Amino acid sequence: MVWWAPFRSGGGVAGACMQFNISACSLSTNRSLLPQAHAVLFHHRDLQSHGLAQLPRQRPRDQRWVWMNFESPSHTGGLRDLGGLFNWTMSYRADSDVFVPYGYLQLRPEPLVQLALPKKTKLVAWVISNWNESQARVGYYYQLRRYLPIHVYGSHGLRLMDNNVVKTISEYKFYLAFENSQHQDYITEKLWRNAFQSWAVPIVLGPPRANYEQFIPSEAFIHANDFSDPMELAVYLKFLDKNKNMYRKHFAWRKRLLQLD
Repeated sequence: MVWWAPFRSGGGVAGACMQFNISACSLSTNRSLLPQAHAVLFHHRDLQSHGLAQLPRQRPRDQRWVWMNFESPSHTGGLRDLGGLFNWTMSYRADSDVFVPYGYLQLRPEPLVQLALPKKTKLVAWVISNWNESQARVGYYYQLRRYLPIHVYGSHGLRLMDNNVVKTISEYKFYLAFENSQHQDYITEKLWRNAFQSWAVPIVLGPPRANYEQFIPSEAFIHANDFSDPMELAVYLKFLDKNKNMYRKHFAWRKRLLQLD
């Protein structure tokens, strides 16, 4: 049972078991079924907004309560009151009881012999909705823009083409996949959707390179930490812009891997 449908997914919950080809499974938001539920999922953001008083007053002895969260620790408050309340965790963290990443890759049935890259006419894009001057990503952007043009979309920038992130970024060679905070395994849709689905090389600012490489190939991204400063990164991006063969190396992984999400 899902106590609160996360991100207002509503009716989409019921068909989730069939969607993911899971047999002997029934998922529901019908709270009248609480006594029969083997496990109950509680989304942390909704738990914060509704409060602990909205939790069930009792639970069957063998019922498992699952704490579900997809935000980083920097944006997850109210944890002190939750001690001893949940049995399992469900999140993007690889060490969760139920690991739910923002995306993942799998081997192609047959590797591609050739790979055709889409045409790109622009250099660097960044989509940001929650602008916060104190965040590391905003500070890095201010420095990087001194050395090369960056088109910013969102509440502090340009309008998205047809209100579509992927369609907009698809025109760009590079995308700033900057996380709002830096934590283990916190690699979000900024890389998996915004960059990868747009066929833009992600420039990441998040956990260390070694953490990214646990999930994606080393050549699939450019890490800001690989450079001594933003100016050095800008020089490298300008070099790739003029060297097609070197730029293509950042897509070599697509010959053997498929993105799923």
